[in-house]
Amino acid sequence: MAGLTKVKEYINLSVKELLCHAEANAEGVYSQQGAFSVTTGKRTGRSPRDRFIVCDEITQETVEWSEVNQKATPEHFMTLWSKAASYMQERDRYVSELQVGADAAYGVPVRVVTELAWHSVFCNHLFVSPRMKNLRETKEWTILNAATLTMDPSVDGTPDDGVVMINFTERKVLLCGMLYAGEMKKAMFSALNFILPKRDVLPMHCAANKGESGDVALFFGLSGTGKTTLSADPARYLIGDDEHGWSKDGVFNFEGGCYAKCIDLSQEREPVIWDAVNKPGVVFENVVLDAKGQVDFTETSLTKNTRAAYDRAMLEN
Repeated sequence: MAGLTKVKEYINLSVKELLCHAEANAEGVYSQQGAFSVTTGKRTGRSPRDRFIVCDEITQETVEWSEVNQKATPEHFMTLWSKAASYMQERDRYVSELQVGADAAYGVPVRVVTELAWHSVFCNHLFVSPRMKNLRETKEWTILNAATLTMDPSVDGTPDDGVVMINFTERKVLLCGMLYAGEMKKAMFSALNFILPKRDVLPMHCAANKGESGDVALFFGLSGTGKTTLSADPARYLIGDDEHGWSKDGVFNFEGGCYAKCIDLSQEREPVIWDAVNKPGVVFENVVLDAKGQVDFTETSLTKNTRAAYDRAMLEN
C-alpha cells in the first residue's frame, strides 16, 4: 500500500544503539549525567490485579491460586497473544537474546521482544547479557511487550487497560499496556521460582555480596527495606541486589544488573549506588529532572517508587 513505511526488527542491538533509538523515538530525555529518564504513566509500580498465570495441566495443582496468583485460561492467553503479535508486526520492534540466572547449569534463555527501545535497554541491564554459550537449558522463554497496546476490558476480558500473563507450558510472558519495566523482571523471577525448586535450587528474594575471604552474606526483606543499600558495601563485592538462587554449588545471581530505588538517594549515605546511577547508560524510571536536566532524588511528585536500572559492570566492586 503506497505511503506505508516498512517496519523493522532490530536484533541484539547494543545498549548504546538502543539508547540512540529511544532518543530518536522520543521515549524519554537525558539527564545532565547521561542517564536516560522515562515516565511510566499511571502505573509506577507492579500491578498485581492485572497479572495472571495460565491455569493448565502443569499449573493447576502446583500454583497456589489466590488474589495474587490469578487464573487465566489457555484460550484467553492465546487470544491476547495473537492480538499483541499482530500489533507488533505493524511496528518497529527490538529483540534481545538474553538469559536469566547467571549460572550455566541453571540459567534459562529468554528472548525479549519489545515495542520500546528503552524496555530493551532495561532487559539488557537487568537480565544476563550476553547469553552464555554453554547453557544446559536450551528451551527458550519469550517475553512479548506491546507497551502501547491498551486493553479494552469489555472486549479483552481484562480488569483494566493493561495486563501481564505468564504461560509456563508455552514458556511465554505477555505484557500489554504496561510501561513500568519492573513487570518484566518479576515475571521471569516467577518463572525461575516455578522451575528451579525441581532442580534442587532455592530461589530467593534477597540481595547478596561476598567478602575478601569468599564469605557470602544474604540480605532478605520486602521491597524498599534496604537490600540494595546494604549489599552495596564498598568493602565487599556485590553479587546482586534482588534475586538469587542457592544451589549445591553456591549462590548465584538471577540478574545481570540492579534496579535501585532512588528516593532520597545521596552520595554521603549510598556512595556506591550514587556513583553507579550517575553514569551514562543508566535508565531512570519516574525520576524528576529540572528544566536543565538535573536530577532531584527528593522529588516524589510522580511516585515514591523512583527507580534506576543499571548493569553491574557500572559498579567498581
